[in-house]
Order: sequence, then structure tokens, then C-alpha cells
Amino acid sequence: MVQDAWGGISEELRSEIGESNHKNWIAPLECLGVSDGVAKFRAPSRFVGDWVKRTYHDQIFAHLRAISADISRLEFIVGDKPRPAGPQAQTMTAPANDPLQGSPLDGRYSFDNFVVGKPNELAHAAARRVAEGGQVTFNPLFLYGGVGLGKTHLMHAIAWEVQARHPGLQVLYLSAEQFMYRFVQALRDREIMDFKNLFRSVDMLMVDDVQFIAGKESTQEEFFHTFNALVDQNKQIIISADRAPGEIKDLEARISSRLQCGLVVDLHPTNYELRLGILQRKAAQFAQSYGSIQIDDGVFEFLAHKITTNVRVLEGALQRLFAFSSLIGQEVTLDMAQDCLSDILRSSDRRVTVEEIQRKVAEHFNIRLSDMLGPKRTRTIARPRQIAMYLAKDMTSRSLPEIGRRFGGRDHTTILHGVRKVEEMRGTDSQLNEDIELLRRLLES
Repeated sequence: MVQDAWGGISEELRSEIGESNHKNWIAPLECLGVSDGVAKFRAPSRFVGDWVKRTYHDQIFAHLRAISADISRLEFIVGDKPRPAGPQAQTMTAPANDPLQGSPLDGRYSFDNFVVGKPNELAHAAARRVAEGGQVTFNPLFLYGGVGLGKTHLMHAIAWEVQARHPGLQVLYLSAEQFMYRFVQALRDREIMDFKNLFRSVDMLMVDDVQFIAGKESTQEEFFHTFNALVDQNKQIIISADRAPGEIKDLEARISSRLQCGLVVDLHPTNYELRLGILQRKAAQFAQSYGSIQIDDGVFEFLAHKITTNVRVLEGALQRLFAFSSLIGQEVTLDMAQDCLSDILRSSDRRVTVEEIQRKVAEHFNIRLSDMLGPKRTRTIARPRQIAMYLAKDMTSRSLPEIGRRFGGRDHTTILHGVRKVEEMRGTDSQLNEDIELLRRLLES
């Protein structure tokens, strides 16, 4: 019978998807048997049933078909187990250690696998401090930065570390999109009190990509009250986003203010040294899967120089080289890397134009492009203009006279003055630094 075999199948799934994913999604399922070719399972909630159906359906189905070819599909039933009838009936309660259903954690994203460098050292140190547990020193911890800079990696690493150090704590990690999905589902099913009780009973709440809830009034309202309830209980909150709280458009002012009450940390774009370290660490990991592969001197340095915008692209490029080398049985040379990664290298070679910089800066500071290029010298126009000049000098290969021509025919000495003024202010103006780094990320993405 399938019910008898389910225990063994569950253990096989544990080895395939990892301990945490198994605990959150497979262990809560109860196999009810097979009827007319339909294998039925009871899930503790609709959310769990929907998630398992979307994420693990094919794996479960393959295991069941190996036992019985008569099984044609899976069905997930939501609801409590039936209580025994008669005078011996007892009230059934859920075990105290029932897992909270959030997003699965990725086993690759641990502190041991996180490469630390100057652009991310503060974020790493803050994440480590939070993961140690104990007294809450800053709440929330807000991590922000561009795509592929390590926000999600640090969030998962915190969750793994807390579970290892304090297995009794309830840690809930999910994306802002899932928070909204569960909130809407609770409203639809008239289970809003269950939703509130779940989210306000955790010891640590971790919400990834919080910018997703911007502009969604009802979700923001519930998030705000959940946030306040947890802070009042001195429970730790960790949030991530692609930009600083004050930069998230359509995020309510009260939420933005709350998010800035703790520690706000920027993960800066990677530098050459950090990218080189990531390549060396990843090469050691890939060698465990592909075996020992000879990589010529200069390949890592070449990749670290050429692929600068996204760590995920950098790691993907290295994995492609390992796979290609393994398949054709050749060492990785510089020529082979250039041929194998030609599409990635062409994309990374995309040059930002002065015109793109002007448009993005004007949009960021909410001024007219015509005013930036025109003669106005008011502070609200002059400062963005100087920032655009600075970025044009830093991010393009254009000469100062060429940049001047694109700024309404200004002399090259005017451009040089603007660049030097911004360089001088960056030493004392943290808001200016944040604006420039955000604009740089937007232009490079």
C-alpha cells in the first residue's frame, strides 16, 4: 500500500530536498491512500498544499509511480484530522513544535559560503551579530543593495545559524510577495485572525524584497501592525530591499520611518578583490562536482575584471566553464573562456552613455532634463547637474570636452569643477553617497 510506503518515500525526499525543506513541506503531509488512481494527501493548510503542489509535485509523483503505475495524479486536501468517535473521543491539538510555513531555505547560503570584502563587510558583521541571538541590539536590521550582491544569501545564512544555535526559536522567512499572498488568502478565507496569530507569534521575522508591498495599501497596513507587534515584544525583524527605505516609491511614510529605526546597511557593488575571492571560493566548490579541472593563470583575473555588475552572473559564468571543460576534456584557458562566455562578456561590455546618466539623474531628483542641460543655477538644479557630470566622467570613456558638449555646450573646466565639487562633498555627505551609489546600481543593471 502507498500509505505503508510513504514513510520510506518521505525519507528519500528528505535526502533530495534537504532537511529544512522536508521539515517545512513534506513532513506535515499525511498520506491518505489511493482511490481511483488519485493519491490523496492531507495538508495542514491551503498554503502548504498549494506550495507542495507547485514545488514538489513531480518528485512526489515519480516516487509514487515507482511503487504503483496505477497512480495518475495527486490531490491535496486541507483540514484537520477527523476526531475519533464515541466516548473515548479526545480533543486533538497540534504539537508545540509544528513548523512555520515560510519560504524554503537554500543550503548553499550559509555564512561559511559567504565571501567577505570591503563592499559587504558591514552587512556581514551585522548579520552575524543578529544570528548570534541574545539581546536585540538593533531592530530591524535592514539590508539593501542591487541584484546579486548577497542580500538573500545573508538572510538565509541568518536563518540557518539561528536554527543551529537556538533550535527552539520560531524563525519565519518569506518574501514580501508571499506575505501579501498569504494575507489576501486569509482575507478571502476569513482566516485573518489565524494570519495575525501566526505572524505575531514568531521569534524572528525575515521578509525579503519588501519593496514589493509598496503601493499595496491593505498589505502595507497589515505589515505595519505586524511590525509594531513584534517590536513591542522585542522580537527580531530582518528586512531586505533593493534600495534604502526612503528611496522606495509608494511606501507609506510611517513604514519607511519604522524601517529606519534600526540599522540600515548598504551592500555596495563588488570590487575587483571581492569578485576574485568569490571566483576562487566557487571554483573550490565546483571542483567537488566536476572533479579536478585545470584553469590557466589569468582566467580568474580576466573574469573579475570583465564581469562587474552581478555576482550571480559571475558564478554562472564560472559554472559554465567548469561544465564545458568537463564535457570536452580540456583545461580552461583564456581563449576558451572568451569563446565560451562570449554572450556574457558582450553583455558586460555594455557602456553607459552620458544621455542615459542625464535621464536617470533627472528622474531620480525629479527635475526636468531641459533644466539640467539649461542655464539655471539654483541649488535644486545645480547639484543634480554636478552629480550627472561626476557619473559621466566616472562611468563613460568620454573626455571632459565631450561631456561638456552634452551638457548644453559647457566648457570642460565647468565639468571638471563639478566633478571635483562632488568628490569633495562625498567625504562628508552620506546622503550624497547613497544617491550616487543608487544611481550607479540603476545604471549598471
